Amino acid sequence: MWGRRNSSNVRKVLWCAEEAGVAYASIEVGGAFGGNTTPEYRALNPNGLVPTLQDGALVLWESNAIVRYLAAQYAPALYPASPAERALGERWMDWTTSTFAGVFRDLFWGVLRTPEAERDGARIAAALAQSGELLARVDAALAQQPYLSGEQFAMGDIPLGSFIYAWFEMPIDRPDLPHVHQWYRRLCARPAYQRGVMTALT
Repeated sequence: MWGRRNSSNVRKVLWCAEEAGVAYASIEVGGAFGGNTTPEYRALNPNGLVPTLQDGALVLWESNAIVRYLAAQYAPALYPASPAERALGERWMDWTTSTFAGVFRDLFWGVLRTPEAERDGARIAAALAQSGELLARVDAALAQQPYLSGEQFAMGDIPLGSFIYAWFEMPIDRPDLPHVHQWYRRLCARPAYQRGVMTALT
């Protein structure tokens, strides 16, 4: 598994691998570690991004695709057998990538990866407000069921669950979203989440 552990996209695949009980080697690539622009790495992942998974002859990139593969191949409990049930969880996987991640990235970078003297307070405030509005949709869904995947934890919880760690651990003034908070506490109780996600925010 190539990637850096301070990436939410890498965290999600490490978490899924931990849930699956799969033994893996983690190779730090990207960000401060570099290595993602070399010809050798680009041969594996032409985008030069992380994560990248190699499992035997299979080389796979795109974090949600990796989560789906690991769940289907090694952790069937995370990959619902019913197409309808699986799709209901997968919509949250895709929503996290298409709708939430970009907004949250502005907040995360503004708060944690920008020197205090250079922070754009208005942009941070806007990203915080928009992130809260988006998570209110999640809170409404979690008022009806314990997990985004339904009654049981499954792969549909993994992408947003990776981001939500930073949401709760960053020094920000969060809106009251009780069902999201309860869901986060359930995730924190999972040993695989502790190993795969709960590392230093940098």
